[in-house]
Amino acid sequence: MSNSQEREGAVLFKGNPATLLGPELKAGDSAPDFRVVDNGLQPVTLASDAGKVRLITVVPSLDTPVCDTMTRRFNQEAAELPESVAIYTISVDLPFAQKRWCGNAGIDRVRTLSDYQDRSFGLNYGLLLKDLKLLARAVYVIDRNDKVAYAELVPEVTAEPNYGAALEAVRKLI
Repeated sequence: MSNSQEREGAVLFKGNPATLLGPELKAGDSAPDFRVVDNGLQPVTLASDAGKVRLITVVPSLDTPVCDTMTRRFNQEAAELPESVAIYTISVDLPFAQKRWCGNAGIDRVRTLSDYQDRSFGLNYGLLLKDLKLLARAVYVIDRNDKVAYAELVPEVTAEPNYGAALEAVRKLI
């Protein structure tokens, strides 16, 4: 699904306004479908964890300090969440790099997924940075009925999200 909607200045990247491609999602919206791949190049879609609460964190690249910190923190916090919660970190990093990073970082609860093939997650969730072709930093909580229960588009791509608010949104659904 191609989405040519442009949102100029929707976020800042290192202090400079950046244009996002795709719609702005809000709590209450239906979660759009997407197709990304896991570390074994197997496809993952919204339906892959149907019936589960999904915590989806989105980062430009795991090989940057803020993305590294964010994913480690969510992995640590996720240890307290039940298995009925699926936790994804999505970036456009290649699956091989994601797998290497997870091994080095000891990540075991967060599942890293790559949107490198067709950027369907980035476009459908309105997070594709037009000029950089990276994903903006965001956090979504999707409920068991595929509705967006929580959405945070981090205003400055290089800043961290509100961990507490995202985790509280998850806890309300379990």
